Amino acid sequence: MQAHLKLENIVKGCLNANRESQHSFYSYFYTFCLSTCISYCKTTDDAQEVVNDGFLKIFKNLQSFKARYENFEGSLKGWIKKIMINTAIDHYQKRRKNYFLNNHHKDVFELSSPEKTVIDKFYYDDILKLVQQLSPAYRHVFNLYAIEGFKHEEIAKELNISVGTSKSNLAKARVNIQKMIQYQ
Repeated sequence: MQAHLKLENIVKGCLNANRESQHSFYSYFYTFCLSTCISYCKTTDDAQEVVNDGFLKIFKNLQSFKARYENFEGSLKGWIKKIMINTAIDHYQKRRKNYFLNNHHKDVFELSSPEKTVIDKFYYDDILKLVQQLSPAYRHVFNLYAIEGFKHEEIAKELNISVGTSKSNLAKARVNIQKMIQYQ
């Protein structure tokens, strides 16, 4: 209960542009935000840039935050996570022209067997490294679908692509991850 009140006081301080409160807020949520963004970015430097851009958006829009649940921190984390994901997507879209997407090759799609696969033996960090090797388009669709639980219609709207492209990118991401696993 006391941590809940302390966090509410930090947020109130941020609303009053108190630098100490902003620093406390940043320190409190930095790791959470970085872990959210790192799966959407190719490098840790990109993820840190997205986190910092996300915090600017958070501080600018904090007055619009309304706790939707009794758990203030849980509500705030959900709101922050959505901002970080959207900031990562914006970051990607701004830099989309700089990324080379190899769409000229044809991937063969194979269904995985229901038995335990090699991927079941991997740790989160190992999988994260593989996901970060995907092209940005594949990585974003994979993260939104597999990690965040978005539906293809939501992904298409969020990334401004067709539902078919979302499904195709997810399938290709899975195939690429399977290939990377085989060669490790």
